[in-house]
Amino acid sequence: MQDSSYSAVFGALTQQHRLDTIANNLANVNTTGFKGDKLAFKDTFRRYAHDMLDPNTNLTHKVPWPQANLLAQPRISESVIDLSQGAMKSTGNPLDLAIAGDGFFRVQTPEGEFMTRQGVYHRSAEGFIVDGHGNQLLGEGGPLQIPEGGVILIDAAGGVSVDGEFLDTITLVRVEDQRALEKVGHSMLRIRPDAAAQAVPAEGATVEQGFLEAANVNVVSEMVNMIEALRAFEAYQKMISGSFEQDKKAITEIGAPR
Repeated sequence: MQDSSYSAVFGALTQQHRLDTIANNLANVNTTGFKGDKLAFKDTFRRYAHDMLDPNTNLTHKVPWPQANLLAQPRISESVIDLSQGAMKSTGNPLDLAIAGDGFFRVQTPEGEFMTRQGVYHRSAEGFIVDGHGNQLLGEGGPLQIPEGGVILIDAAGGVSVDGEFLDTITLVRVEDQRALEKVGHSMLRIRPDAAAQAVPAEGATVEQGFLEAANVNVVSEMVNMIEALRAFEAYQKMISGSFEQDKKAITEIGAPR
């Protein structure tokens, strides 16, 4: 098999992963608090052994030697979560919350504590503030619990009051090394177990009551990226087919006994 086939296979697999990422971004364009994924690519070059040394050291530098032979294979150089701010949508619901700035809500789940920008909450039968999956929103004193009825007021600092009585403060956190974050589903994130990063208080971030943060996915840009990835994938397919035909021709014609 020719080296061009290997390069084309690597390229096709890379574009397939890129398409999966784009499709996931587009599927969550209406998901509250969703953060899209971004990929970056690079070509890795492997230099052949005979390119490392020049056996003709007695010749002058004026001899026009050809460029070194390099084998290029595409790789994903970076895969990151785009944590840029999404647009704010007013709902008027007192338990719809959004974050302005760099920060996350803390939620308690059966699997442990996670971070999220998703802000659709409601009061459970037990009085806890929970999301659509029953995960409890955390304050400084633990899971937030509010009495039934009453006027709920949540200020910019996260302070929760019902009928003027202060109950607790919603704690916002951030991660200094955002590359240490990974998604775990349902718009939640956590710090990778192998990362040394830690969650710290989100200074400067504010809570916006009665608002929701839309996904930060640009539909037009993602559609353009999808078309580009599909065209690249088709080009790699043609390269693989062309290399196969050349190999077949070499075997059947050049290598045939005379």
